[in-house]
Amino acid sequence: MEPPARPALDGPALDRASKVAALAALQAKAKACVQCAAIARARTSVVFGMGDPDAALMLVGEAPGRDEDQQGEPFVGAAGQLLTKILVAMGLGRDHVYIANVLKCRPDTPGESFGNRKPTADEMATCIPFLFEQVRIVRPRVIVALGGTALEGLLGQQKLSVTRMRGRWADFAGVPLMPTYHPSYLLRQDTLATKREVWEDMLAVMDKLGMATSAKQRAYFTKA
Repeated sequence: MEPPARPALDGPALDRASKVAALAALQAKAKACVQCAAIARARTSVVFGMGDPDAALMLVGEAPGRDEDQQGEPFVGAAGQLLTKILVAMGLGRDHVYIANVLKCRPDTPGESFGNRKPTADEMATCIPFLFEQVRIVRPRVIVALGGTALEGLLGQQKLSVTRMRGRWADFAGVPLMPTYHPSYLLRQDTLATKREVWEDMLAVMDKLGMATSAKQRAYFTKA
């Protein structure tokens, strides 16, 4: 399946009430979607997205995991708790940003009770129009791609390396896009150097958004 075209973000932005209504209608459509039949049969929840519809910052992950599928919210497991800590360190809360995934349903894992798998290219191409519409409605000023799968989905390319691309701005339909490591990678690679790399990416995001940063914030993860 060919990746869908990137959304056009021209035209006037919606007011808050219109955004809320548009997102609710889109969520209802996502909940009714059964295009990925195996995933639809296996899912507990459709994990649409959450946060401020007027958010300047949008964070995009890969797909719901087991915890997210059970609770119906994105990034609520261990990786989500770490993401919340990162946002707090930036001076933000989850209610100040908008969080979504490339896939709205947990990829099925036949015969397995635990663990997650990467979405296939066809699954991403099928589901990502929902994410594109979320971007069109919210109109964030900056997007952060959390991990390689999110980056591949947003840019419509396969086998992109976050290791090579993190820390450098990309473009998504005219919106500055910062690739960085997924919080789950940080949980596996719990080193000062890796934490600093992600924090440098977040500092760049804060600068792009015009957020003030303190000397203390800029010094995070520079020493044990």
